[in-house]
Amino acid sequence: MNTRFLSAICLALLTVTLCRHTATGQQPLSAQEIRGKQIYLQGTSPSGKDILAYVGDSSLEVPGNVMACGNCHGIAGQGKVEGGINPSNVTWEALTKPYGVTHVNGRKHPAYTSRALELAITRGVDPAGNKLLYAMPRYQMSKEDLDDLVVYMKRLGTDVDPGVTENKIVIGTAYPTAGPIGELSQVVRDVIAAAFAEVNSQGGVYSRQLELKSIAAADNTKLARADVEKLINDEHVFALAGLMIAGVEKEIVPLVAEREVPLIGPLTLDPRIGSPLNRQIFYVFDGAAGQSRALISFMAKKPDSLKPLTIAVVHSGGDLASSVIEAVKDQSQKEKLTAPQAVEYVAGTFAAAEMVARLKQANVTGVFFMGAAADLLSLMKEAAIVNWFPQIFVQSGNASQTLFDAPAGFDGKVFCTFPSAPVDQTADGIKEFRLLGEKYKLPQKHLAAQISAYSSAKILIEALKRVGKDLSRERLIQALEGFYNYQSGLTPPITYGPNRRVGAAGAYVVTFDLKEKKLVPVSSWVAVNQ
Repeated sequence: MNTRFLSAICLALLTVTLCRHTATGQQPLSAQEIRGKQIYLQGTSPSGKDILAYVGDSSLEVPGNVMACGNCHGIAGQGKVEGGINPSNVTWEALTKPYGVTHVNGRKHPAYTSRALELAITRGVDPAGNKLLYAMPRYQMSKEDLDDLVVYMKRLGTDVDPGVTENKIVIGTAYPTAGPIGELSQVVRDVIAAAFAEVNSQGGVYSRQLELKSIAAADNTKLARADVEKLINDEHVFALAGLMIAGVEKEIVPLVAEREVPLIGPLTLDPRIGSPLNRQIFYVFDGAAGQSRALISFMAKKPDSLKPLTIAVVHSGGDLASSVIEAVKDQSQKEKLTAPQAVEYVAGTFAAAEMVARLKQANVTGVFFMGAAADLLSLMKEAAIVNWFPQIFVQSGNASQTLFDAPAGFDGKVFCTFPSAPVDQTADGIKEFRLLGEKYKLPQKHLAAQISAYSSAKILIEALKRVGKDLSRERLIQALEGFYNYQSGLTPPITYGPNRRVGAAGAYVVTFDLKEKKLVPVSSWVAVNQ
């Protein structure tokens, strides 16, 4: 077999290998590498143990997250010049050059080994025993964390996120297909697809086209962890957008954290923003718990004669109700209001008369209702019979036109929150959204969900633009964390941060005008601290 023929075969095999690598992505990070990546990029330990950095000759002690490795050496480890300091390239390829390294200041040393890298991190010396630059901190961390960090640093420079090529960015979404939620989810997908198509028609983002990959849920009625895992694995998506995770938050939220896939604008009434913070998820609107906090804050500012003294949270159970109860109790304590009581009932068997008797006997003057609007209406009708008219508080997810049929004694006493209002919609924003709908023939239904989905797409696109050509998941997260009062044209100003994952944290409060059968605003934007 001649040499030319062998060369042709080798070239063909190399081409196939490269194509396969591009299509399927690289080997995923191991659990140890994932832990090490957190230490490198964030300066915090996944175990919760302390990581400390000591700077300069005086050994000034600062928390590790203030001096994370990636801050100076960059996400890819190649260093970035800042303030006259030129941090070293710490990719494993650069550290292990067989003939060693000679730095611009004349410092020389042989190639690094794993042990030499440990000493550089903890003692600030290179393989020849030379002191590193004064700006290089010396770190104190557990042996386990140090091992994880070194293992990850061997992947620096080759740890490339999937779903990004020179000419495209792959974004994923998954949705159920059956029932009301299925119909709404498909509309959300269509809106995101239209937003991407519009950007692509204008040249994409830094000449990259946005490619939306979507899959239908296996059981047709709700999304499951397996559906999202399949999407991530099969389509090698860079990020996720617009997932309908209502009711399956416990499955999906940990998954995106484990797989380190950013998720922008999931649809849910129960955003998971507790500790530890899930860095991957960015919500657009507050959920039921956040809106409940806004209601408590709104009540706390009322004159004493109008302020409810005894609050009861009436609910039909479930994780969402638990989140609301916890939020109401915590916000009541912050506002120095009486601690609320929780009263549970079984959905589908609401005994309104018995509930009224129980609440009235307890001298309840304010009712947070977490349940079906029909149950709330029956409670108010029974309350009117015994001439008991407490203030009623609901979130937009539990509101309904049927509440306008409440007894006249509740006029001006029924308050509801909304995460957005027409006042947030600019003329340009409305025009842009309307033209998109006309051009891509979007349906004239589920408009609130469409606005949420379009806002999610705009936020994602804006963040991609802010990152620039050198795109990674970590850079996307950092760009999103830099959003401050971003004007989408359709929502309240969007703000994220290192400890903030709800863009519009708060709500508007309206009351039900039972005479005119209309909603009347009674507050400006009520902001909520996360």
